[in-house]
Amino acid sequence: MTQSLVVSGSRLPWQRVESPSVSALVDFKRAQSARIENYFLGGKDNFPVDREVGTSALSVFSDLWLAARARRAFLCRAVAFLAGAGFRRFLDVGVGLPASPDLHEVAQGVVPAARVVYVDRDPLVLLHARALLASGPRGCVEIVDADLRDPAKILALACFDEGEPVVLSLSGVLPFVSDGEDPYGIVAQLLAGLPAGSALLLDHLTADYAPEAVAGLVAVYKAADIPLRARSREQVARFVAGLEVLGPGLVSCQRWNPDPTDLDDLPADGAVSCYGVVARL
Repeated sequence: MTQSLVVSGSRLPWQRVESPSVSALVDFKRAQSARIENYFLGGKDNFPVDREVGTSALSVFSDLWLAARARRAFLCRAVAFLAGAGFRRFLDVGVGLPASPDLHEVAQGVVPAARVVYVDRDPLVLLHARALLASGPRGCVEIVDADLRDPAKILALACFDEGEPVVLSLSGVLPFVSDGEDPYGIVAQLLAGLPAGSALLLDHLTADYAPEAVAGLVAVYKAADIPLRARSREQVARFVAGLEVLGPGLVSCQRWNPDPTDLDDLPADGAVSCYGVVARL
């Protein structure tokens, strides 16, 4: 059942369609990717089954906690960069569990009136998002219950101002879309529904740098019935084909516009095993 929530800095009233309780919808016996990621980030919004899978994953790829933080840092840098370039509208699909600073905190730190629409389908993620992702006083945050695999529904529910460019954020979500589900077609459909001048930021797991470790990681997730797909640089580049690639291009995500003070301490590409890219329509 579709739910939508708008949260403003002044805590205006919001409407929500009634649905079964979250506890009735959450599967506590099956690991879930957002909760495993929360475990890697040192969060507490995970269950024993998630920690079990996360521990197994760390046994084959010991730097996963570092990779999770590198992806998060890339997202924050990319959002700050785009907000600084004048973007005021952000569509974050596959938001995951809140982990401050969240996208809206970064965007509104640069553009206080920024509007952010978060999209996810996991009941626990939606519960936490509605409770914790409150906008600044001049901006707006909206939570939408939808799946990346239904881009038409996402575009219909997001309802951005006509003609104003939007940043589409796909962080940590595309590796969970199989080739058979047509990830390139999904991204293309989302981009086709955005105004001219919009932008795309994404990151993606790769086996280019540490093939054995990533193969082990994919196997651990498969055993937990969580499809996970690593893609090569060429395959990731297909997502931004025909777009104007910004910044340093398609690079290992910790190398995308890092803080100059961090240049001497950047983790190795194999430890992160994730590409990051920002591009404009």
